Amino acid sequence: MDDVEVITVASRFRGPDRSANGGYFAGLVSARSSAPITLRLLAPPPLDEPLLLQRDGSALRVVYDDTVIAEARAIDGGLPAAPVPPHYEAALEASRHYAGFHGAAYPHCFVCGALRERGDGLRIFAGPWRDGMVAAPWVPDASLAADDGKVAAEFMSAALDCPGYFATQLDLPLLLGEFTVHIDRRVHIDEPCVVVGWRLGSSGRKHVVGTALYDEDGELCARARGLWIEPRS
Repeated sequence: MDDVEVITVASRFRGPDRSANGGYFAGLVSARSSAPITLRLLAPPPLDEPLLLQRDGSALRVVYDDTVIAEARAIDGGLPAAPVPPHYEAALEASRHYAGFHGAAYPHCFVCGALRERGDGLRIFAGPWRDGMVAAPWVPDASLAADDGKVAAEFMSAALDCPGYFATQLDLPLLLGEFTVHIDRRVHIDEPCVVVGWRLGSSGRKHVVGTALYDEDGELCARARGLWIEPRS
């Protein structure tokens, strides 16, 4: 093992009430890699607990209480091509039809929880747009800034998570199994952004989606591929 680092996920960044939001967690791990990675989640990352991030060459894994909860590898293949995004106003209109307003499994999720206040959660409410896609506006607040004043990479990664779930168009619980994110450039605090999600394909209990984030000029800034899995009954 080359080296070990201790990381912690604060409870603010939860998805379910007792575990980390998957996109945020992937961004936290990705920030410690020298190359883009695919993160495979093997167990829910706990909150407010010391997690061991172990680096062995280019491979990463996260361990909690002797249990491997995540493994990361270099990206194998490219990410899906991103679509032309809607204008901010169209994304705002789509968000008014966000399914989570009428009942959500995780209403306190850092990314999509409707019960989180601005300045606490991201409040990204992806609603149906067109051609089976979902879209949402996002204006990142000052609490998300890195030292250079732009949005920190882990929060851009988080923003690309939950819209993928809603892009599956499945009204049932799903688990994020894998997440691959590539950030071309980070957006600014208070910049009106747009996030979109679209379905790529399904096989049995597995559903693959793409997500993308655009700046106020409609320029692509980040995109991701997510693998969502239906739990066994």
